[in-house]
Amino acid sequence: MVFVIVAGKLAGYIALADEIRPDSAAAIQTYKDNNIKVYMATGDNDVVGKAVSEELGLDGYYAEVLPHQKVEIVKELQAKGEFVAMTGDGVNDAPALAQSDVGIAVGSGTDVAAETADIILVNSNPKDIANLILFGKATYQKMIQNLAWATGYNTIAIPLAVGVLYPWGFVLSPAIGAVFMSLSTIIVAINAQLLKGKIGS
Repeated sequence: MVFVIVAGKLAGYIALADEIRPDSAAAIQTYKDNNIKVYMATGDNDVVGKAVSEELGLDGYYAEVLPHQKVEIVKELQAKGEFVAMTGDGVNDAPALAQSDVGIAVGSGTDVAAETADIILVNSNPKDIANLILFGKATYQKMIQNLAWATGYNTIAIPLAVGVLYPWGFVLSPAIGAVFMSLSTIIVAINAQLLKGKIGS
């Protein structure tokens, strides 16, 4: 904030503040829709931190934070049982990125932050981080689905292949077994391909 003094009296002032990216609100809403808490750690004063936090609807904020305190914040959240993913772009963020469970560096940031982080974003769009998290969750769901299918298939197919139903006159021929095995592989592959459509939507 710059004050203008004329003849010993306050004539006016100019307040400067960083502009919030237009796509930040949409990214924060995506996190909330997926039950992900969002906190901000900033070196700015409490007035600025509170204003940004309220405008974006954050779950909380830490203002006037020194570089070494960011690490302590991450440790504090982890001690509460939280899985912490942190985003940073500067040299001061590197220690906290290393301490977090998942460190995400913005590609336009410093080399130190990029080398420390687990993931590097090419763009500075906060929506990319939300998409990254959603992609990971969707991929995990597909893995579980394919594992469940494979387990269920083998639970039924293997006993049939060894002749469990032979006393009742049913025998699964090797040719039919090979067809079923190929069909299982095709189903798993198709299910995995559906992930692309889900992410694209």
